[in-house]
Amino acid sequence: MAHNTKITALYERLSRDDELQGPSNSILNQQVFLEDFCKRNSFTNVRHFTDGGVRGTTFDRDGFKAMIAEMEAGNVATIIVKDMSRFGRDYLKVGFYTDVMFRDKGVRFIAVNNGIDSDKQGDNDFTPFLNIMRNTRHLGGVNC
Repeated sequence: MAHNTKITALYERLSRDDELQGPSNSILNQQVFLEDFCKRNSFTNVRHFTDGGVRGTTFDRDGFKAMIAEMEAGNVATIIVKDMSRFGRDYLKVGFYTDVMFRDKGVRFIAVNNGIDSDKQGDNDFTPFLNIMRNTRHLGGVNC
């Protein structure tokens, strides 16, 4: 796939507990938020990858696996999420994807609300700490 036709992958996830907290993190809200971000920042060829009712502590999610398959096939230029908690809540696996796999594949990663953009030097210095803090708050017996 030519670079100019590579996918801008927009990933949305909602757990069952998120549904109980109201519409702010709803799948539709995330999609609108990410599409608006893409328009404002000139990202094109967007494609949504979505998982509903799935915990962030597992990466055995159909939408996530489809996105990773596209990335491994060389079809993804950028992955964008609303925030790190939508991507995942397992610190080690999140770090593997963002710090190892995406870099090795030349895929840009953006977590909009966390101000994380792998193309900007220094932005990711605190990403591991964000993941640890988020996990500490959310994993105490809560369905993430």
